[in-house]
Amino acid sequence: MDTQNPSASTRAQSRTAGKNHPHASGGGLVHDNTRHTTRFTVIGNHLAQHPSLSGLAIGLAVYIQSLPARSCVDIKTLAARFPEGRTRIAAALRELEIHGYLRRERERLPSGRIITRTTSCNQPGHRRDDHPPRPAKTRRPKKTPPKPLPPVPRPSYPSPTLIQQATDLLADLHHHDRRLLLSERDAAHLAPGVAAWLERDVTPTALREALTTNLPPQPLCRPAALLAHRLTAQLPPLPPFRAPASPFADRHPLQNCDGCDRAFRAPEPGRCLDCRRDLPEAA
Repeated sequence: MDTQNPSASTRAQSRTAGKNHPHASGGGLVHDNTRHTTRFTVIGNHLAQHPSLSGLAIGLAVYIQSLPARSCVDIKTLAARFPEGRTRIAAALRELEIHGYLRRERERLPSGRIITRTTSCNQPGHRRDDHPPRPAKTRRPKKTPPKPLPPVPRPSYPSPTLIQQATDLLADLHHHDRRLLLSERDAAHLAPGVAAWLERDVTPTALREALTTNLPPQPLCRPAALLAHRLTAQLPPLPPFRAPASPFADRHPLQNCDGCDRAFRAPEPGRCLDCRRDLPEAA
């Protein structure tokens, strides 16, 4: 009774944690990765590890996502590329359509021809149209140079004294209306127009009233432009022509001398100066 049967099976032993486990002996997957810098495609784990897609469908999805835009991915082209037949490739494409990785839509061209447009989605459920467009970057407006002032009349003889008088009149305008404060550049542009008015016998008081009367009540954006317009639009006419006095207007008429018969100028007939000197009365 005490003899044991060496061939009898012993009682099964329970697996001890850390023993008889494939990972405990150093088995399993080991990655030997190198970072890609060119010619690579980013694939999400939701596709690479999809629990419902077949291996052929996953492989076709990866291949399609790696192709450039406008590549042919119809059944005939894919069957020529891979060893699987058209039937298996067509079934794999239907899998991708069901799970949202592929969209195939028929479109009619203006010529009447019907084509199939295939859209590959790297993230099912996210359409490009669903994302709001990114706000455009606001560019700072470029500073445009100010518009040139309208031209003004020019005096016939722009003497320095006349131009200085016109500049002084412009510099004094802001005392009558504070909106008419001009810069040095604007005053230099308007001074010839003011000189043209002064040259036409317009008094400084009358010119100042023409520039400051009936101004608009709102603020003036460019007072120099308004003054330039008034100097041109309200320019008075030239003064009437006055003939210069002749230097010979006050000279006496010619007379014949009664003594020597020479011509001389005198208000009345008589003798010339030489003949009058010879007379005893003159002596």
